[in-house]
Amino acid sequence: MPDSTLTITPFEAAHLPGALALSRAESWPHRAEDWQMFLSLSRGVVALAGDQVAGTALATRFGQVGLVNMIIVGEALRGRGLGRTLVQRAMETADVAEYRLVATQAGLPLYRKMGFVDLGEIVQHQGQVAALEVQDAGISWASAADSAALAALDQQATGMARKPLVDAILSLGQIAALSQDGQITAWAGIRPFGRGLVAGPVIAPDSGTAQRLLSRLMADHPGSFIRVDTQADSGLSDWLTSINLTRAGGGVSMSTAPQVPSGPNRSFALAAQALG
Repeated sequence: MPDSTLTITPFEAAHLPGALALSRAESWPHRAEDWQMFLSLSRGVVALAGDQVAGTALATRFGQVGLVNMIIVGEALRGRGLGRTLVQRAMETADVAEYRLVATQAGLPLYRKMGFVDLGEIVQHQGQVAALEVQDAGISWASAADSAALAALDQQATGMARKPLVDAILSLGQIAALSQDGQITAWAGIRPFGRGLVAGPVIAPDSGTAQRLLSRLMADHPGSFIRVDTQADSGLSDWLTSINLTRAGGGVSMSTAPQVPSGPNRSFALAAQALG
């Protein structure tokens, strides 16, 4: 334990206001609703100093892949090993074959020591999206009846069994699905998040298809604040910049046991840095 005055305890709904206060202190955009969504999909731990939330970490299990996320240590407690303790304790909540996370530059040394390896850069784009022309032939809005098909495509591309996430996106936002011969072949989601909306995940065979799906999602929201977290090798960054979604930071994707996708599609944008 990094500090005998701290208590590490399971993350419960009662801790959400304290967690929100911590994230706001770090200038994170997350709303109470965003925290609630992440916790509904996850298990985790909090560090308590008395009755005050002083640190957080969640582990979101999707099949045999776990995502470590929402890792925050209050400024007054940094440098004592609390971050490592929280990450380790969160990872203990899910027995999985692989853990993933998106690291800040400051967090890279710690995660490398813990056995994570770098996979690639994640680039965050955001801004008030320009008006878009849409080529929507074959694209329709998915419904709850499509959830299993969407999740199967996603799992082929990412290795994660994320049907609960697909269901959450369908409940909170919209999913644009591209179909051929009656079968969904690619898709992308959008939902409220932070200052506006987040577009992702995007599961597609190529960057052109990914761009079409994103265009369909964003065409109904001209002038809205939209965020997209895309892989540096996705081929989307220049286009995102051209529609007023400028680069605003990012991170490094990391894994304890990297996988090779099995299907014809790949991920072109994350659901969130917390959710892959």
